[in-house]
Amino acid sequence: MSPKLSELHTLLPTSQLLGEDAEFIDLTLDSREVHPGWMFCATKGSKYDGHSFIEEAIQNGASALMVSQRVNAPLPQLIVPSVRHALGKVSDFTNAHPSQKLNLIGVTGTNGKTTTSYLIESILKASGHSTGLIGTIEAKYKDSRHPSIHTTPEAPDLHRYLKEMVAEGIDSVVMEVSSHGIDQHRVDSAHFSVALFTNLTAEHLDYHGTIEQYYWAKSQLFLNSRSDIGIICIDDLWGERLAQQIDIPKVTFGYHPDADVRIVDVKVTPDGTDLRLKGMGYDTSLHVQIVGACNAQNAAAAYIAGRTLGASEDEAKVGIESCTGVSGRFQQVELGQDFLVVVDYAHTPDSIRALIQTVRDIIGSTGKVTLVAGARGRRDRIKRPELGRAAATADLAILTTDNPGDEDPSNIVEQLVAGTFDIPQKHIEIELDRSLAIKRAIDGSEKGDAVLIVGRGHESFFRVGNNQIHLDDRQEAERAIIARLSRTGKGTVTVEQS
Repeated sequence: MSPKLSELHTLLPTSQLLGEDAEFIDLTLDSREVHPGWMFCATKGSKYDGHSFIEEAIQNGASALMVSQRVNAPLPQLIVPSVRHALGKVSDFTNAHPSQKLNLIGVTGTNGKTTTSYLIESILKASGHSTGLIGTIEAKYKDSRHPSIHTTPEAPDLHRYLKEMVAEGIDSVVMEVSSHGIDQHRVDSAHFSVALFTNLTAEHLDYHGTIEQYYWAKSQLFLNSRSDIGIICIDDLWGERLAQQIDIPKVTFGYHPDADVRIVDVKVTPDGTDLRLKGMGYDTSLHVQIVGACNAQNAAAAYIAGRTLGASEDEAKVGIESCTGVSGRFQQVELGQDFLVVVDYAHTPDSIRALIQTVRDIIGSTGKVTLVAGARGRRDRIKRPELGRAAATADLAILTTDNPGDEDPSNIVEQLVAGTFDIPQKHIEIELDRSLAIKRAIDGSEKGDAVLIVGRGHESFFRVGNNQIHLDDRQEAERAIIARLSRTGKGTVTVEQS
């Protein structure tokens, strides 16, 4: 049976039902996505007011409206104090409370969410679960794939995905939970079996205002009304603070000597990352087929989550070791050249520094690291100088364009450079054409060097002004390598991305 507005009126005591009762099939806050019989939910955002798109929603077949003010429209209206605040509860009700029928694992933090989510999913598969995954790259289950617009989908999409997964026999879903997703009530009424915290560094401060507000948003995933158990990395002060503040049962992990589960004996090689976990009865050696010291923490988080959900030690190890990589996360472009080329999503100062150090550990002291990096428009302006400072830790940083939108790319790069003024002997070049920047980095590399192309990872489009441009860093790197090998006659061209 389709839900009715009168049922929502009962669900939301402060609401007002205007007009006759009406059934609706589904709901959305995007007027372009309305189908006949759907309810259109008019949210107010920083740029647009959904109430301005009600006419379009009606033309597309809307049967009902959820609004925060009475509107002149020939449809039944549910008037609520805030549509945004009501969406989670309404979406959960409309889709028959799907999260209550699943093991839902929420992964939050600044860095590592995507890799950790894929590792957990791999463990759950190895232990016999039927799994789904929702995150920065995609929402997926069985043969279904939906490219992501947001790391955490809007509430109607999220609960619809979960309902579809339940109907397909999925029993466990891993999802990335962003600070925007929490603050904008996208995960309201979703119940998490496990909530996991990776780390926190200054990010999204253009939205949250302060790192305290950013932390507060993340911490709301760990309320006892929302999650059953917390798994928390305490290798930064924010993780320590979170572990001390929450009321739900918790497991702490990390390099920290007071962690319940400690990470020791980490070794990074060109083939991946080795580590050992000790504590809470664990004494386990793990190998991750993903390069980088940060993946020791990601693997530890996944291992503990898997064991918490019933995976055996062997199943957890098999799950981690069989996860061969994540799109755009330390993704190597190997076409027979005699130097390393890596595409990665790293876009914070800490993650860029860590990536550069990881590559130095692999290529040794004789190799040169060239970094291609930029910063996004209208986002986190305050961190741009620190991003530039992190980029300058490479032997050569080529600063370029990265999804500037309606902001002048040259102004963005100037702010990156501003963070490097007091660094002696820095080597920085500017090339605003990202394709040419990648080509310059590859053409300038020699045997044993490394090229790191960061900030976009798996993404294949970005916006310049009003134009959306197709540009995939991996494809651009391939073209540049092939052209170089063709000129020099060195190497055998074989396409393999890992």
